[in-house]
Amino acid sequence: MTKVYLVGSCGSIGLQSIDVLLKNKDKFEIIGISVGHDLAKAKTVIDEVNPKIVCFRHKEDIDSFKDYNFEKVYGDEGLLKIASYTEGNDELFINALVGSAGLKPTVYAIKARKNIALANKETLVMAGDIINDLIKEYNVNLYPIDSEHSAIWQCIHNEEHDEILNLIITASGGSFRNKKREELVDVTPEDALKHPNWSMGAKITIDSATMMNKGFEVMEAHHLFHIDYEHIKTIMHKESIVHSLVEFKDHLIKAQLGVADMRGPIAYAILYPHHYDFGGEALDLTKVATLNFEELSWKRFPCLAYAYEAGKKGGVYPTVLNAANEASVHLFLQKKIKFLDIEKIIRRELDKTYTIEANIENILKLDKEIQDRLYNEFGGVR
Repeated sequence: MTKVYLVGSCGSIGLQSIDVLLKNKDKFEIIGISVGHDLAKAKTVIDEVNPKIVCFRHKEDIDSFKDYNFEKVYGDEGLLKIASYTEGNDELFINALVGSAGLKPTVYAIKARKNIALANKETLVMAGDIINDLIKEYNVNLYPIDSEHSAIWQCIHNEEHDEILNLIITASGGSFRNKKREELVDVTPEDALKHPNWSMGAKITIDSATMMNKGFEVMEAHHLFHIDYEHIKTIMHKESIVHSLVEFKDHLIKAQLGVADMRGPIAYAILYPHHYDFGGEALDLTKVATLNFEELSWKRFPCLAYAYEAGKKGGVYPTVLNAANEASVHLFLQKKIKFLDIEKIIRRELDKTYTIEANIENILKLDKEIQDRLYNEFGGVR
């Protein structure tokens, strides 16, 4: 039986992970979870999974659960306790946190020799090279949860790495895919949160609208599959049926198709290499009838270009990209800046010169410095 630790349990990925885990109770035991600010939702999750250790957002949140018989921790230090907690061999750490707060728990979980099922983009965006070195050092596995990376992973299974020509990552286009840039001047957070295909958290939905989410996925793919940026392509696919493709040197292409249900890639990540029924809907191609693909323009979506730029530069520039984006997205959600200001702020920060060494301590320090400065500049609340 695999012991599971799930951080971000009350978010979209977290709740869907719990659904998959509980459908496979004979294979998994949920030992530890972290919960968010919604204490009613937290209670529902805790009652459902009966964990041994729970991390709360704030110390005062613990008071609502004083009659519960589990170990109670809180805050960033609590997340690290969850990541470090161990009951022996065969353990899995599912990271469903959003933002840079997910990086350090991943590091601690690796050092605790847990296998990692990763939905937190920032872990690889900010510190992909470091994470890969730690994965090798501690001899653990890293399983991607993103639907795009899961698709690539399935397409390259049992294939020769040196025969891969291109990874092709599909994008739905987000909430504003049918709008021209001049139509984006006065769009609101409420407009941006109306994703046409997926039900996701607020931050990732805005990232989808700016196409930064796709840029992050390119950076993740580079680190996950060890493919140069020149051989990672993106393409618009509004139906979200083809989740990604792989082109081989003979120009034959393999694709992975499925309905837009994140439980599929979650199940594949935690049950790898097996395909189990998670209770999802079957894809009926006769009803889909047509699949459309279009160019994904960097001129229309400059944040995608910024991700390639930061990834190729390396060093701390991916951290700069992430910090500027993370702060800007929340400032937009707080209505402190306009939608198009997100990319302007990112461009401004990337144009600065950074020479510090890219280690975990410096990465987290720089991330905090940039975000704090931007929140102060625009009057936002972190």
